[in-house]
Amino acid sequence: MRYLLAILLYMILPAAAVAADVPIKDFFKEAEFESVQLSPDGKHIAVTMPRSDRSLLVVLKVDDKSVVGSWDYGENYYFRQVTWVNNERLLYATSFKTGRFDFQVGLRDMYASDIDGTHRIVIPHGNFYSIVDTLPAERESVLVTRSIENAFLFKLNAYNGKITQVASSPIDFGTFVVDHDAKVRYSFGDMSDGSSALFRRDGDRWSLVEKSAPFAGNSLRPVGFSPDGEQALVMKNDGGAESLWRIDPVTGAGKEISRNGTVDASDLLWSSDRRTLLAVRYDDGVPYWDFIAPEHPETALFAGLVKAFPGKMVDFSGVSDDGGRVLLYVYSDRDPGQVYLFDTKAKQARFLLSSREWIKPAEMSPMKPVQVKTRDGMVIHGYLTVPAGSDGRNLPLVINPHGGPHGPRDEWGFNPEVQLLANRGYAVLQMNYRGSGGYGADYMSAGFRQWGTTMQDDLTDSVRWAIAQGITSPDRVCIYGASYGGYSALMSVVREPDLYRCTVGYVGVYDLDVQRASSDTAQSDYGRAYLDTVLPASAGERHAQSPIYGVDRIKSAVMLVHGAKDERVPIKNMYELVDRMEAAGKAPEEIVVEKKEAHGFRDLDNNVNLYTKMLAFFDKHIGGMQATAQTP
Repeated sequence: MRYLLAILLYMILPAAAVAADVPIKDFFKEAEFESVQLSPDGKHIAVTMPRSDRSLLVVLKVDDKSVVGSWDYGENYYFRQVTWVNNERLLYATSFKTGRFDFQVGLRDMYASDIDGTHRIVIPHGNFYSIVDTLPAERESVLVTRSIENAFLFKLNAYNGKITQVASSPIDFGTFVVDHDAKVRYSFGDMSDGSSALFRRDGDRWSLVEKSAPFAGNSLRPVGFSPDGEQALVMKNDGGAESLWRIDPVTGAGKEISRNGTVDASDLLWSSDRRTLLAVRYDDGVPYWDFIAPEHPETALFAGLVKAFPGKMVDFSGVSDDGGRVLLYVYSDRDPGQVYLFDTKAKQARFLLSSREWIKPAEMSPMKPVQVKTRDGMVIHGYLTVPAGSDGRNLPLVINPHGGPHGPRDEWGFNPEVQLLANRGYAVLQMNYRGSGGYGADYMSAGFRQWGTTMQDDLTDSVRWAIAQGITSPDRVCIYGASYGGYSALMSVVREPDLYRCTVGYVGVYDLDVQRASSDTAQSDYGRAYLDTVLPASAGERHAQSPIYGVDRIKSAVMLVHGAKDERVPIKNMYELVDRMEAAGKAPEEIVVEKKEAHGFRDLDNNVNLYTKMLAFFDKHIGGMQATAQTP
């Protein structure tokens, strides 16, 4: 009977629905690398390698990929700011993280070491330092900033840890910008109340250029200087997306040299001598490089490398000082990516590393940029992923709002969760609702105090757009998100009870007052200022925008997931929601709690268990005939 059923399913289901299931564990095994940095002479790479509860740092010889040195500081230690001081010495910091969706917070320590692990030292007070400039003209030192009550700039000797103060500024939490001769020219960043400020260095004093409202960001952001050092390169915005300008530092007069109009710049590409800005990266739909220095001899090289990988994004992870070797990270929506080393003299690219070699891009699903016009006329952008081989119509649809919410955004690239859902026959819609980062200051601030109102309307309008396009039907839509996305998933079924068949909230915020009082965000002045800025001001408004106070409106099936050790979004959020749902006679259908996990599960077995249950939940409510047995 089972074989007959399988034959019947094969005959009546579209090809994508019966494609071979990729094992769940393949999507959530740790990638082989997180970041790769090329040494100044191009002979070594420093590779940060993620593990379930930590990250490792390894230095490899490029020619034969042999291990030269390795570092592991134990559970919850993650590497940050890995920097080549010179060809023989590294500077790196460690940070703290307990959950998959947590940000790495609080530098624990900073270290310097020879690349074979010898002559390792701890940098005194290194937990406060951030790298500003590597000082290529000096072998032993780098410039670092330290923010305590004011921002300080120091020269740090990476061999003995000694520091020499170079400058201080009125910024509370910020950084400095130096020119090609390491002369201090700007300082910018945040004040303890969340406002942003920019200062220009005039001789021995600082001149205030601008100060913004809390969490609005600066309208000017210095990123470097022209090759002669006379003009400043700044990212400039008037509330919309940033554009790149070349300006006179004193008068501010200048010329726009690169803009997208929809999104902010996401990266910069400099020449091998670090004096000329060659290109600006924009993540508008599929990311691309805007080359702005056609006269520079290296522009043709980099542009040619981009063209050599059609359909993929090429990131440049380093260039040797002599320009002879270029490190490339090449990836796409279906390909997790590989690292290549390009020899400019031999004109050959050599494969070095694969992110997830067990993933077969041909089995993955395409990610298409889309845009939706909302009820108030705003255009929001996002991505639609449909199962490989599907015609993209009449599919079960999962809405997947990102976390954050203010600052992060969804981007084009390989996403394990999305690819798993698509592999099981689901279309996935990820919209960068108002409040998301990357689309300008006004777009982000449009979400402040609107968590449960217009931000939710953006998702509602996106669902209705997908139905109107024939991508799905009104009875085949669920919503799933983590962190703020978990909040949004529950608030959506409160606000639009007839629009969704089911919802999954993963480490979600369900009571804004709990988040305001008990989260780790609320434990610092800066964090409290952030919450006061983005959450509704009055208790009545916070209740109106909290899912726990709207459970009587819920009609959808509910699945809740949380880690008992979550400090970013305390599990009290979930317990309060469950109590109120049970009191209303609407108990969640499925609850998954892991006692040893925090803000997002890290353990592979826990993730396999979670996504097995999540897929079964979706299959039950919108999967229809795609509700086949899952492969763990």
